[in-house]
Amino acid sequence: MNAPAVLSIGELARRTGLSVSAIRFYEARGLVKASRGAGNQRRFARADIRRLSFALIAQQLGLTISEIEAELALLPQGQAPSAADWRAIGARMQSVLAAKITLLQKTQALLDGCIGCGCLSLEHCALYNPNDRAGRAGPGPRFLLGNQASDFAKD
Repeated sequence: MNAPAVLSIGELARRTGLSVSAIRFYEARGLVKASRGAGNQRRFARADIRRLSFALIAQQLGLTISEIEAELALLPQGQAPSAADWRAIGARMQSVLAAKITLLQKTQALLDGCIGCGCLSLEHCALYNPNDRAGRAGPGPRFLLGNQASDFAKD
């Protein structure tokens, strides 16, 4: 028995594990494109299973919707991506994933003490960030974002 060439939005939801509303959201963002069948119902290419599965995994890895859109824009619409297409995405995503892994490792290492000023320990800040020197570098947890205490000039 051959699989149908197109899927209804309900069938696509069952195959991907996404809700119908999530598929509509992705469609509105241009990640997938539906054609209209009898009764003006949305019909999706089978290849959209792969596109949406990539979006789902990429979001779970912490990629933004803009990053996902950029990658999927490079794949052919309405047909299955080739092995070369997937390899190219993988190569481009290596640095993005490596940066996210580094940030997660830094966060894990700092969780027991200080998130790196935006501050959880006033006792340590007197030593590492007196007079909130790190705040001069900008908002957010400066040490987690890559600054070191030695980066900040003494008062």
